[in-house]
Amino acid sequence: MTIDKGFSGGDISPSGSGGGDSRRDGRGGSVPLVVFRLDPASGVPTHLQLVHQVEHALRLGYLKPGDLLPKVRDVVAALAINANTVLKAYRNLELKGLAVGRPGQGTFVQATLSQIALPELTTLRRALSGWLTAADAAGLDEDGMVALFTSALRDFHERRSGWRTRGGAASGEAESVA
Repeated sequence: MTIDKGFSGGDISPSGSGGGDSRRDGRGGSVPLVVFRLDPASGVPTHLQLVHQVEHALRLGYLKPGDLLPKVRDVVAALAINANTVLKAYRNLELKGLAVGRPGQGTFVQATLSQIALPELTTLRRALSGWLTAADAAGLDEDGMVALFTSALRDFHERRSGWRTRGGAASGEAESVA
């Protein structure tokens, strides 16, 4: 998995390592397992994009406790952003208990958010890829796919929690698409 503007200090993928330690760089040092990308059009502050990408990697099991996050200076150089932005993101991860900074060594993953094992995630990812292919064939662009998925996810959560409040509709009334 590439974690959304292409810093290539390492890469994590569903079939990649991400397994508890960082890769070695041939000089005895660790290479981060994460590739950050920025979406300037998203409206999400840069530091939060970094935090969300690490959280996604943790949820998907691509990062595990002990893995090294990219060094601040490497992220700054690769993404052309201010060091304080990266520090703010890492501080946010530390406050959430997800990372810990070690002076002179870097920032390491301290906890995980993974909820299911990698084999189950792989199966779900394949099914989702099939859905994306079908949505593309039906003519949906990326924004349309996101809107449909978000709407379906919201409906799922509302059904699961047993309430319907979309536009004041009760569970027996017609459903609107948001």
